[in-house]
Amino acid sequence: MRPAAGSDYAAAMTEGALTGDDSWAPADCTLPTAERPVRAAEFRDLLGNAVVSAERLDDTRLQLRLRRDREVASRAAALATAETECCSFFVFALTVTSDSLLLDVTVPAARAGILDALAVHAHA
Repeated sequence: MRPAAGSDYAAAMTEGALTGDDSWAPADCTLPTAERPVRAAEFRDLLGNAVVSAERLDDTRLQLRLRRDREVASRAAALATAETECCSFFVFALTVTSDSLLLDVTVPAARAGILDALAVHAHA
């Protein structure tokens, strides 16, 4: 069963990847079905292993402070690029300074539930 529009995409995505269910993607996602478990695993890995802290800046924006590491920056940039190709509603901004690596994730108000799930997984 496909989640309803505005449903918790990220939670469904990670749950679907764990169970092998590929029905987590929103109807407008263009990622091929065979690639969905891989993408979900990439999100789980980044959120579970690279996030130092997460701050919800407003309903439509989540800021993830990542471990400042070249590999993490590369993975975050690659994942953000790939995700915007199939789910164009995402906007990612990766900021690298001498002491921080920040990934801002912005979505339209109708997709705000996605950020809730990302934040939960980032804190897990």
